[in-house]
Amino acid sequence: MLGRLVEAEALDDRRFARRFAEDKRELRSWGPERIAEALRARGVEEAAIEGALADEGPDEVLGRATELLERSGAAVDDDASRARALALLARRGFDLEIAYEAVRARERG
Repeated sequence: MLGRLVEAEALDDRRFARRFAEDKRELRSWGPERIAEALRARGVEEAAIEGALADEGPDEVLGRATELLERSGAAVDDDASRARALALLARRGFDLEIAYEAVRARERG
């Protein structure tokens, strides 16, 4: 049964990975690291994960991280609030470099 589904392309890891990544980006505001971790936990092969993550460039990832900070109302006016903003982005799966750039963008307004 599974063999027929794979042959009919009804089961496709690459398509699943892309759809999963799209959903988590749009609905949960997850970053690439968290998406990759969740896909690995589901047994998706690395090539499919890389393909799903390649759908979004660095500028788009940064834009989403910055937008998440704006939507959350995260303050970035002192060291403690910047640390909380970085922690929020890290929990959502954005790497530290992107998180730091997003906080700086939020500071600039």
